[in-house]
Amino acid sequence: MLTTLHTTYSDTRAADLAWTLGREPLPALAALDLELAGAKVQLRLLGASHQVLLEEKGRTCSETVACLPGSSTPLPLGVAKSLGDWDYEFAARVETLSEGSFAGRAQELLALVSDHPHGLAGTFPGSPYAFTAMLAQRTEGQVRWRTWHAYPQEGQLVVTRTRVGARVPAAV
Repeated sequence: MLTTLHTTYSDTRAADLAWTLGREPLPALAALDLELAGAKVQLRLLGASHQVLLEEKGRTCSETVACLPGSSTPLPLGVAKSLGDWDYEFAARVETLSEGSFAGRAQELLALVSDHPHGLAGTFPGSPYAFTAMLAQRTEGQVRWRTWHAYPQEGQLVVTRTRVGARVPAAV
């Protein structure tokens, strides 16, 4: 699903993004509710970037990547945490692209996500390549999502990937 977000561009630099886990739901400009083999996932586009809410068998996970006042946790390259009997893994990277490469990559990502049944993308006013896009899936008992945050004025694309699922006991 592709939507135009009717708001100003809140997080105008890749370096302004922060990561938090466990935050309450924030006001969303657009949301997509998914049922993925028993897991309820809500992809949320914020004026300040994204939030994903996951619920399965009474367990919950809330991930927020956004520019939020008072947030002091910068965007990490990677996080691995135990959430009860779930494992949570997060990874992020920043791609810096030339103007032409950025436009091509933006078009590819927007087409991929907007045509996918588990995808949500929102473009911000001012540039067709200022967007946040999200895609969720369930594979092998794990819920996974990827996000893309585009900053055309800097030629930067912030890419994240997350995996949440039941802890697998170590083989003996």
